[in-house]
Amino acid sequence: MADNDIMLDIRGLHASVGDIEILKGIDLQVKAGEVHAIMGPNGAGKSTLAATLAGRDNISVTQGSLTFDGEDLVPMTPEERSWKGIFLGFQYPVEIPGLSNANFMKAAVNEHRKQRGLGPVSAVEFLRMMKEKMALVEMDSSFSSRAVNAGFSGGEKKRNEVFQMAMLDPRLSILDESDSGLDVDALRIVGTGVDKLRRPDNATILITHYQRLLDYIVPDFIHVLYKGRIVMTGGKELAREIEDRGYDWIINTL
Repeated sequence: MADNDIMLDIRGLHASVGDIEILKGIDLQVKAGEVHAIMGPNGAGKSTLAATLAGRDNISVTQGSLTFDGEDLVPMTPEERSWKGIFLGFQYPVEIPGLSNANFMKAAVNEHRKQRGLGPVSAVEFLRMMKEKMALVEMDSSFSSRAVNAGFSGGEKKRNEVFQMAMLDPRLSILDESDSGLDVDALRIVGTGVDKLRRPDNATILITHYQRLLDYIVPDFIHVLYKGRIVMTGGKELAREIEDRGYDWIINTL
């Protein structure tokens, strides 16, 4: 893989939360058009990896490099990373009472446009975008006037995250357990919604425990994370093997 083909380049990444080292040497390269799934047992460091990529301020990168389109991500704020085209879908989406989905998304879209030297989106164009992207995740139009995630079910929150992702149109989407707590119908809606947003010029990192999401979003690569390191990489068939055999067969080979 030539370096100039790599969108996200992680080399020898070590990261700590407080005095505890969680990531202990991650190497991962992601190219445009690819979907990478990160799997592993609880406590392996999956969510810490997602938070590190997004720039959470409680995480310190202590060693290694982290670049996006050749630029060093480590000194960038979460806002700067978002403007560069990185999106994080939270494992537990936050509620923002008093702020409607429509106003929240309009502010976010216009800020991204501002960073690209563009003017605010017109009211007509914004409404068209909202309608199109809400249909993608089968959201009723009434959600546009509801406060962000306030009173939403778990499935509605995850669908709202995919809607936000569709509106912002990121180059790299990091989805942290977007399938957790979803029933069969919500899983289908979230999974097919994400898959429809897949293009040759963007990429996705999925963090999941289960094969079921990967039935809808077929990954190019699956990486098994254990004790802060990627210990195995394979194709989509690896997820099925993990579903059948668990993680012990991998851990016992280390």
